[in-house]
Amino acid sequence: MGQRFPTANYWQVAKAARKLGFYLCRQAKGSHEIWRRDSDGRQATLVNHGSKELKRKTVKAILDDLGITPKKFLELK
Repeated sequence: MGQRFPTANYWQVAKAARKLGFYLCRQAKGSHEIWRRDSDGRQATLVNHGSKELKRKTVKAILDDLGITPKKFLELK
């Protein structure tokens, strides 16, 4: 059986996004934020719940938006 998908909070995900060249573009509805990278126009939606741990499914969706693997995320984290 493989390793479980990583868990993270907003601050860890935001830190990884910044390292990848993303920046906070705008505040969306509620606690959602739109992050953008101008080099390729990629956009990701992050959920800002502070230090509260995000669900694994949410982290997976964010990593898909950022275009990175869980392994790469753990390296950036």
